[in-house]
Amino acid sequence: PQLWWPNGEGGQPLYDLTVRLGGATARRRLGLRTLELVAQEDAKGLSCWFRVNGRPVFCKGANWIPADALPRRHTRETYADLLGSAAEAHMNMLRVWGGGQYEREDFYDLCDEKGLLIWHDFMFSCSLYPASEEFLHGVAAEAEYQVKRLRDHACVALWCGNNEDLGALGWFQESRQHRDRYLVDYDRLNEGVLGRAVDAFDPTRTFWPSSPCGGRGDYSDNWHDDRRGDMHYWSVWHEGKSFDAYYRVTPRFCSEFGYQSFPSLETIRRYAGPSELNVTSPVMEHHQRNTGGNSKIIEMFSRYFRMPSGFANFVYLSQVQQALAIKTAVEYWRHLRPVCMGTLYWQLNDVWPVCSWASLEYGGKWKLLHYAAKRFYAPVLLSAFQKDGQLEVWLTNDRPQTVKAEIELRVMDFAGRELKRLALDARVAAGAAKRVKACAVGDLVARPQDGFLFLTLRCGGEVSHNEHFFTEWKRCELGEAGVRATVTPDGAGLTVEVRAARPAF
Repeated sequence: PQLWWPNGEGGQPLYDLTVRLGGATARRRLGLRTLELVAQEDAKGLSCWFRVNGRPVFCKGANWIPADALPRRHTRETYADLLGSAAEAHMNMLRVWGGGQYEREDFYDLCDEKGLLIWHDFMFSCSLYPASEEFLHGVAAEAEYQVKRLRDHACVALWCGNNEDLGALGWFQESRQHRDRYLVDYDRLNEGVLGRAVDAFDPTRTFWPSSPCGGRGDYSDNWHDDRRGDMHYWSVWHEGKSFDAYYRVTPRFCSEFGYQSFPSLETIRRYAGPSELNVTSPVMEHHQRNTGGNSKIIEMFSRYFRMPSGFANFVYLSQVQQALAIKTAVEYWRHLRPVCMGTLYWQLNDVWPVCSWASLEYGGKWKLLHYAAKRFYAPVLLSAFQKDGQLEVWLTNDRPQTVKAEIELRVMDFAGRELKRLALDARVAAGAAKRVKACAVGDLVARPQDGFLFLTLRCGGEVSHNEHFFTEWKRCELGEAGVRATVTPDGAGLTVEVRAARPAF
């Protein structure tokens, strides 16, 4: 038999199993693999990473919420479209969020087929729950049913008790004033019922009490403490910190972080008429369910960009900004492996057409973030980081073998003229990251606003690119790129040629 692997690590062979006993028949489709969560004390704190078939796997993905606000639209076709987009962007894990639902069988079948591991929350989120005998009896039946229903799927990697209920103990006046009582209720529900259900009915998998947390018996503040277990890092979106705040934390596994953008104009026009295409119109504000969300987007514009002209540019720039925020976090955290071994951004999809953190807008259309994800989740990544006037270039390799790479670094001005070129050869071991260049920004460009760095990676016959600005985009004089596209029929398809007079970002 062939082993089942997460997406990007190998194939996903599945075997049919039929069991007949008396007049009853049971059928399952099995993927054969070993999987364990490695949560061990180390010099930094508590590790949090997955070993599949003996191989450490860096988990790359996003958080999953229900596919639609209307359950009848939760079809296999809808699942296949959304999950297919996740796999195409090199994702290998999704987190089924505890504020959603246990999904239909088609969802898990497709995750098995596409190699998408599932971090599976039980359906408890952001709240204080009772611990009465009646309530816990109902939860015990629910947990037993769902664990037994789903435990034969190769994709299910972890059972997690809830989303952020541990944090909720400090959010409400009642629990702050009577913490002991509510902590006992929390423990009875999670360790006492959910943990016991996993231990009894699926002992090969780990029970993780809450997301975020530091494992069983650990009540750390995993929004601000990056040393233990999984982390939710929201300081950039909710607290308005700059993108480089991502450089100041080293999560062991970041299972939630995000930044918002507007959906495309095509989607916006489904709920807003011509007179309502304004960010502060009542309809636009109704389709923003995070208090102050639109203001957060505008404030961050002022930090990094010149203010866009017109609503269409506003919408477009919001998607640029979202993509750059998540790119900054993921590229930096990936190069920290093996200390950090997972990034699941919030969120993959939407339940309705709305301004949100999703990379796939309602209906499945890719936002700019999802196109960026296909690049920053690539198995071999060339990236650049800048701190205090110093630049570092890193090569990160998720592949199970050593890779040889040819690297080209070109400093260019905004007319497209080359100012400097560096060529490097590099080798990086399997499952590792390596610094390939370090220098002062001043050694590359006279003034940070005079140019940008264009990175080219040639590895195993594939070519990929990245870019790095030495300062905020608003400080650079970006001329009109003069982009022209020509579309020509070509047999049964089309040939598209794109030209630009200047660099087009």
